[in-house]
Amino acid sequence: MIRVGNAAAAPEFAVAADQALANVQLRRNVRHATEVIRGKRALVVAESDDWQALRESGRQIKAHVLRHLDSYLEAFEENCTRAGGHVHWAADADGANRIIVDIIRSHGEQEVIKVKTMTSDETRLNAALEGAGIAPHETDLADLIIQLGNDTPSHIVVPALHRNRAEIREIFRQKMGLPDLGGEPHDLTTAARQYLREKFLRVPVGFSGANFLIAETGAVCVVESEGNGRMCLTLPRVLITLAGIEKVIPALRDLEVFLQLLPRSATGERMNPYNTLWAGTTPGDGPEEFHIVLLDNGRTRVLADPVSRETLQCIRCAACLNACPVYRQTGGHAYGSIYSGPIGAILTPQLQGMQHSTSLPYASSLCGACYEVCPVKINIPEILIHLRRRIVEGGAPLGERMGMKGAALAFSSPAWLRRAQMIGRFLQRPFRKGDQLAHLPGLFAAWTRTRDLPALPAQSFRDWWAARERGGAS
Repeated sequence: MIRVGNAAAAPEFAVAADQALANVQLRRNVRHATEVIRGKRALVVAESDDWQALRESGRQIKAHVLRHLDSYLEAFEENCTRAGGHVHWAADADGANRIIVDIIRSHGEQEVIKVKTMTSDETRLNAALEGAGIAPHETDLADLIIQLGNDTPSHIVVPALHRNRAEIREIFRQKMGLPDLGGEPHDLTTAARQYLREKFLRVPVGFSGANFLIAETGAVCVVESEGNGRMCLTLPRVLITLAGIEKVIPALRDLEVFLQLLPRSATGERMNPYNTLWAGTTPGDGPEEFHIVLLDNGRTRVLADPVSRETLQCIRCAACLNACPVYRQTGGHAYGSIYSGPIGAILTPQLQGMQHSTSLPYASSLCGACYEVCPVKINIPEILIHLRRRIVEGGAPLGERMGMKGAALAFSSPAWLRRAQMIGRFLQRPFRKGDQLAHLPGLFAAWTRTRDLPALPAQSFRDWWAARERGGAS
């Protein structure tokens, strides 16, 4: 697992994907879960007559914010502070983690309850908290499964999508001390509810991510489906939020668009069961102290690229994962990043640095399914091609460079092309099976293992045409 923002290199996607493809149970779990979500999404999208208009509105709002991000962030800071909140700025993951650890330590606490947030996974906050002697408790059901199973997320919205019911039951039996736990969904959710309720009522520090930051009011919006978020956001005395700087939107009325786009795209629901908004603190109601950490961690670098800037429009719905034929076969772990699937293939290399994730822009068939379902119209295929070009410009592998130079020479003149064809016909003889080439060695082995490769014909079109003109062909 790579860490976004540090110097560790991601594993090659092709290698990790081969391992995932060998796990039949994982592939079955991922395929079933994504098919269910896609089916539900299709139904609720089809019943919305203005779906395409909503998508365009969402795209325009996010694109406008990115063009004026500095102004909206300053407005958010001013309004949040006026409402009683404390705004902190973090340039990178380590800086964000230090701020959060210091806030918790300043209150003398050693535990924190968390609402699901991918941004804290991006910064590896849990590891930082544990290193500081602070115990983080995940309260989202899927994240709880991941934490108790010493696992890593494989999906943006459903992190434990790769686990089936039997596997979850075994995790709960061992980690919750419930040897007689049943295997029905009701049994598992009841066990999780009882396990978490004591922590909700006892731990005085809460932590959350943010789906949206409203510049107009300084408010934060969190949407979720289980009610654990409402517990974490209202019961603790101290509340800390970590949010990427791209999460800001101009005004409260813009939620009218995003609260229709997000649930339909993410889980196939018309609306999220729990939509929580708060601005600062209110005496006698909710947390007494509120802190928000605004995280950069490479986002301004993405913002500076006019071609790939729209990556930051993402609202983390994961519709692109569910639609992607590559993700549905490999699951999320093959991407080596907290952000998986098509959005991870473009986001991780930009946040992490191109040199550390060079295989991810190639983890796609460029079929365009991700663009078709994206609720804010991020042109993921176009950005993938852009990133591939940047990788090549930064220095393609030696074999690829030599191959391209050879091709350039062969196509430089008819004489060189004829020589290349003669050499190719001679070299292909041991591998020719009828009209196809099979089991090529070295760099070409991957191609012939998964694709058809026609053999060079005995006569080129140019030679055939010349013979025809001489009367030697009909």
